[in-house]
Amino acid sequence: MTETAVRLADVGYDYPDGREAVAGATLALAPGEAVGLLGPNGAGKTTLLYLIAGLLAPRSGTVEIFGERYGAGRDRELRRRLGIVFQETDDQLFSPTVRDDVAFGPLNFGFPPAEIRERVREALRQTGLEGYEERAPHHLSSGEKRRAALATVLSYAPDVLLLDEPSNDLDPRARKSLVRLLRASREARLIATHDLELVALICDRVLLMDRGRIVADGPAAELLCDREQLEAHGLELPLGLRGLRADDLRARLAAER
Repeated sequence: MTETAVRLADVGYDYPDGREAVAGATLALAPGEAVGLLGPNGAGKTTLLYLIAGLLAPRSGTVEIFGERYGAGRDRELRRRLGIVFQETDDQLFSPTVRDDVAFGPLNFGFPPAEIRERVREALRQTGLEGYEERAPHHLSSGEKRRAALATVLSYAPDVLLLDEPSNDLDPRARKSLVRLLRASREARLIATHDLELVALICDRVLLMDRGRIVADGPAAELLCDREQLEAHGLELPLGLRGLRADDLRARLAAER
């Protein structure tokens, strides 16, 4: 049987006030697969990422990371295989310098000092932040914070990337760099976003979520061209995708990739 990076089976979660946040979520993410997670505000996308990352415990159902469940004494090892980039970058950047923030993951997971230095250097190179080592994170622009948050995860090379609105605040140059980086990544990638064009450029598959439920799961080219379904769930096609059929979009993306 092919290994599965992430598997959710009938997962449910309620907010503390009793409102249902995620209902019966079932999905599988294969190693190396890039999947877009789309939905309107309040659909439950961020909560779903937190459940996968083990930051929240489901009230029902099961979450497995490479076949193992949280709570079986191996949570640290499972979290080593996952990297989550939060939508709010100030939740992720808390150290005096960018270097310290990017080194935190490798240091926490026990990498030797020389390797930590190399991992920090490479993560900053990947995110275009070379020379930012001594900068204070709270003095960075919002786009620079976004890239620094991604670097904090890349530095320990997880097997699964969970990305919450990764293109927010990025200028066109940084956004293009992000697309190149995520296209070339070998990790499984689950990207929660409203940026449909980003999903088109990176993902072969899309999950559509609304009111806590996964309402569609299919090839990206087909779902991204289904204007009626997207609009029924609070999303709008960007101008660059309007009027395209699935085959047209596949051909265009094949040429661009």
